[in-house]
Amino acid sequence: QLVYPYDFRLTEKEKTSICYLSFPDSYSGGLGDTQFSFRLRQSGGQRTTHYEDDGEYNREAPLTLQRESAHYFGYVYFRQVKDSSMKRGYFQKSLVLVSRLPYVNLFQSLLQLIAPEYFDKLEPCLEAVCNEIDQWPPPVPGQTLNLPVMGVVIQVRIPSRVDKPGSSPVKQFNQENLLPAPLVLPTIHELDLFRCFQPVLIHIQMLWELMLLGEPIVVMAPSPTVSSEMVLALTSCLAPLRYCCDYRPYFTIHDSEFKEYTTRTQAPPNIVVGVTNPFFIKTLQHWPHILRVGELRMSGDLPKQVKVKKLAKLKTLDTKPGIYTSYKTFLHKDKSLIKRLLKGIQRKRPSEVQSALLRRHLLELTQSFIIPLEHYIASLMPLQRAITPWKNPPQIRPFRQEDFMKTLEHAGPQLTCVLKGDWLGLYRRFFKSPNFDGWYRQRHKEMTQKLEALHLEAICEANIVAWMKDKSEVEIVDLVLKLREKLVRARCQHLPVKEETLQRVGLYIETIIGSLPEDLQAVLHHH
Repeated sequence: QLVYPYDFRLTEKEKTSICYLSFPDSYSGGLGDTQFSFRLRQSGGQRTTHYEDDGEYNREAPLTLQRESAHYFGYVYFRQVKDSSMKRGYFQKSLVLVSRLPYVNLFQSLLQLIAPEYFDKLEPCLEAVCNEIDQWPPPVPGQTLNLPVMGVVIQVRIPSRVDKPGSSPVKQFNQENLLPAPLVLPTIHELDLFRCFQPVLIHIQMLWELMLLGEPIVVMAPSPTVSSEMVLALTSCLAPLRYCCDYRPYFTIHDSEFKEYTTRTQAPPNIVVGVTNPFFIKTLQHWPHILRVGELRMSGDLPKQVKVKKLAKLKTLDTKPGIYTSYKTFLHKDKSLIKRLLKGIQRKRPSEVQSALLRRHLLELTQSFIIPLEHYIASLMPLQRAITPWKNPPQIRPFRQEDFMKTLEHAGPQLTCVLKGDWLGLYRRFFKSPNFDGWYRQRHKEMTQKLEALHLEAICEANIVAWMKDKSEVEIVDLVLKLREKLVRARCQHLPVKEETLQRVGLYIETIIGSLPEDLQAVLHHH
């Protein structure tokens, strides 16, 4: 019906997709309000955003919280109530917040404030809210922000890449005598993992492996809320490793990618997709892993755990909850985690304590897996003494899988993880996944920038006048052009170089130009 702010450009295809994704697509007799999320592929090429600081934000934010360039997130607040004046006998409406940021907690909390008002007061309410949000400061990683909206101040901390993984967010922010007392969100994006993973706690290991390997997974759930929370919980369980595959927290049969995902002529894509329409049981039964969950109910004891079943057991009409797969895990199950969670249930520990336990377990598992890879890739960096000022910096040595495998005997995951199993087999499978590719590219890019930075420092330390003594004009001009190019690159790519280093290289360039004949000086200054 309407879009705020008015000048927000969406293509017709995006509008249609958003409309379909904003409503539950299978019959739910539930009345009242529900919230869920979706993720949508942007159509119609890159559009410039009004965030010029994208680069800066993405450099400082954790990899898992970067602003997406090719997808939008949609955060939905859906209301369904009986209303005899309506043709269908129901009032059904959704308010959707569209963003490139994966701040699920912040945006869903925001909707809880705005949506009830909006259904009541309609457009003027949105106009007022948008005016307030326009005044919000941009998200700066590491900072705590106070965000006023509708007489409430939401207080959140934006996580930063330098935060220690697994450290709990700072509980007590400085209150700065804010009145009324702010609504403090303990986290901007983390879900209640314990609640989301309730029916599959004993299979957490298997799900972690499937996510690590970027396997195609279908989550079949009774509602968009359960489907989107389960998908987001799954994609978050590799942190701090970035999940590099595609994912759709909620997906409908009207989606433009429906054909692409349901075709049988090629293997299913590396994607986790959340669905609620029973029709998908038929169209996606050739997928290798299907997780069927029921309604999430928080109760005093361990909820019924789903069983792993053969894919052939997938019944089209009445599919029982379960993980339908023939996957055999590489690692053995961690019994101690389940025992600790059970103890927590008996002692009535709050859900967030249980979630912290789970998150810590997954973090340690991921770190045990990744640390040997980090050690090996660090060994591919050239030695510092090989970096000399007047030669191009040496290359990073290639990543050789077999060489890496050899390092595992004395420096493998067994040093930090008690889990036994076929770690080597898991690494071999991981090397074929988009997650390895994404991790390797990111590291390689960081190392290349570090080399470039070290090279600039080496140039700074060098005696430039001595070098120039026996050089021809051509060589000197060539050096000026190369140094200039280096400076431009350092500034554009925001290389990890001290500002004074850049200024000294700038001075060097001036000094060298000054030593050349005047006609050449003029040409170089003109450049």
